[in-house]
Amino acid sequence: MAKIVLVLYDDPVDGYPKTYARDDLPKIERYSDGQTLPTPKAIDFQPGTLLGSVSGELGLRTYVESLGHELVVTSSKDGAGSDLDKHLHDAEVVISQPFWPAYLTAERIARAPKLKLALTAGIGSDHVDLDAAIERGITVAEVTFCNSISVAEHVVMMVLGLVRNYIPSYQWVMKGGWNIADCVTRSYDVEGMHVGTVAAGRIGLAVLKRLKPFDMHLHYTDRHRLPESVEKELGLTWHASREEMYGVCDVVTLNCPLHPETEHMINDETLKLFKRGAYLVNTARGKLADRDAIVRALESGRLAGYAGDVWFPQPAPKDHPWRSMPHHGMTPHISGTSLSAQTRYAAGTREILECYFEGRPIRNEYLIVDGGKLAGVGAHSYSARKKA
Repeated sequence: MAKIVLVLYDDPVDGYPKTYARDDLPKIERYSDGQTLPTPKAIDFQPGTLLGSVSGELGLRTYVESLGHELVVTSSKDGAGSDLDKHLHDAEVVISQPFWPAYLTAERIARAPKLKLALTAGIGSDHVDLDAAIERGITVAEVTFCNSISVAEHVVMMVLGLVRNYIPSYQWVMKGGWNIADCVTRSYDVEGMHVGTVAAGRIGLAVLKRLKPFDMHLHYTDRHRLPESVEKELGLTWHASREEMYGVCDVVTLNCPLHPETEHMINDETLKLFKRGAYLVNTARGKLADRDAIVRALESGRLAGYAGDVWFPQPAPKDHPWRSMPHHGMTPHISGTSLSAQTRYAAGTREILECYFEGRPIRNEYLIVDGGKLAGVGAHSYSARKKA
């Protein structure tokens, strides 16, 4: 019998929903690059329901228990007394979402001798110490592309929200005001602006595609340059480095993985390269940006606005300065966990578990670490720590 520990965020404050705003979801069969959606043999949930919270259980309990395995579902993940820590000693599989990550540090991995699979229900496995997983021979997998478009839509929403000064204008309505001048003193059009993405993978490229109809000038930087045909189709300008791109952009969006080379890449020094009054959107990972440098840039006017849904740590403490800094549009980490996305990553999690328990290969595009090395999409996106 295997123990699977499933770490999910808490249910709504008013309880698990009994009804939903919509009755169904649009039918999508393939992603934009041709990759098929998750293909589990079966699912035990209703698409469009809340699966990512504790009571939703990613729709896994019936399946897991039918195999005779134990499923532990909890939101308690931080600190020595957490449920996660209590179950690490005999956990074979740990599953969590990027929005409520189970931080599998090297120390925790050392206390999990039976751990064989660390599974991310979503995209982004930086909450797992990949080097420790490599050394231990632990497989790390995630449900690639399941919520990439969800995040890209969130980025576009935040770009428009910042530039058009939407949130403060909405707040005037909520306060009973009709303060047009107050609303528009920080409101601009995105038309004609230059927008650049750091990384043009599935999310970054999807953002550029969605912003092109707004007649913005599109820029990108990535260690993997896009095909010339794609650059011509979208009218993209490629930059050899992040630093080269920053100074020409009115809007910068971060869509790259977090690893040692990108941690705190936005800091006091690199922010000096930005145009005064630029907007920065970060739905990738909180630690890509130096927390206090962002606050200083907003207070000084170096940045006109900052928006994102990624923090460090997660959940963010109540006194986190990003909650109270000026001109921000922060949300909890929700961009990739819409009800639509949950349906896909719950199905993908089920598919990966089916492969694991049946001894079948996990899709290459789902793999981050396998066989003691970076594998699949992990080899494309992450960098292993260099040994001394």
